[in-house]
Amino acid sequence: MLSGKRILLIIGGGIAAYKTLDLIRRLRERGAAVTPVLTRAGAEFVTPLSVSALAGHKVHTDLFDLTEEAEMGHIQLSRSADLVVVAPATADLMAKMAHGHANDLASTLLMATDTPVLIAPAMNVRMWDHPATQRNLAQLLSDGLRVVGPNPGDMACGEYGPGRMSEPLEIVAAIESALGQGPLTGKHILVTSGPTHEPIDPVRYIANRSSGAQGAAIARALAGLGADVTFVTGPADVPPPAGVKVLRIETAQQMLQAVEDALPADAAIFAAAVADWRVASASGSKIKKDAGRLPVLEFAENPDILATVSQRKTLRPSLVVGFAAETDDVVAHATAKRARKGCDWIMANDVSPATGIMGGTENAVHLITAEGVEDWPRMSKQAVAERLADRIAAALR
Repeated sequence: MLSGKRILLIIGGGIAAYKTLDLIRRLRERGAAVTPVLTRAGAEFVTPLSVSALAGHKVHTDLFDLTEEAEMGHIQLSRSADLVVVAPATADLMAKMAHGHANDLASTLLMATDTPVLIAPAMNVRMWDHPATQRNLAQLLSDGLRVVGPNPGDMACGEYGPGRMSEPLEIVAAIESALGQGPLTGKHILVTSGPTHEPIDPVRYIANRSSGAQGAAIARALAGLGADVTFVTGPADVPPPAGVKVLRIETAQQMLQAVEDALPADAAIFAAAVADWRVASASGSKIKKDAGRLPVLEFAENPDILATVSQRKTLRPSLVVGFAAETDDVVAHATAKRARKGCDWIMANDVSPATGIMGGTENAVHLITAEGVEDWPRMSKQAVAERLADRIAAALR
């Protein structure tokens, strides 16, 4: 798949550097040639000997190698590759790239290159969430760099959240996509995610217990396979993945409008936990507590976004995937939902409190199609997303 492609791999300084050894192996398995550049900090985590042995190529570490500099070796390195990959892309490396610093070999190569660049960020969650890092990320995206990850999860420092470097196969998929070789290249896919917030008054609302983690993972996996992803998200706990078009909404009615505005699409995945009802007439001011009297709320049914898109006569995506979060008779209820809504597939899961799935890091799903039911084992939400993305890619061929 990557036969004959030349990858310049810049290895930053972070514990995630150990994953680059497997990344090199995976790239070479697919026929790519890997030229490694190891930063001084990166060499604290992986050795030049191990990197060189796996890459089958000399490891470059020093900007001031006199022999190579006489031939402008750093210029050649920066421009002879088909793609420059930075993994892990630390907060320091991202800051250097965003602000144009060039004080070592890695940053100089990145300044001198006219080759596309893909970064795989990895850092502590607080560093990732810091306003400076998010400003740098926005600048890099504006400059045209591609980003894969980071993923949420447990970190070496003991904290949890977004900041884990993407797994080697995720990075490989992103590389294939960046080189125009992903199986979903040229496909537009719509993904909804997170809860909706239906206002009662300016300070209270009705919502579902959804973190948005599964939807974000699906969008990330699809983008990694080359898809052009439109990500419509409610107020989720998990941030949207990089490299997708993000449309933020609050209510179910706003989500339906955003979805319809995003059509046409080749596929649509409705992972959002949309509130079934809203207050018919939300108060424009805060409802005050009145001793001895309870407020009376009149409810109205929210639009059924999955059914609306599934049953469209025009601009219906060729593949529509819904989600069914159930607490009992999961497969039976989800099978009936697929028939009732008119969608092609349903991803059903048991969200009973004892499962820990709602708001957790894992999922256990049943894929329901016209052919029957597939029971998937319990796995991380990212693994579920990658498996679903592969199935979608196969269906859209």
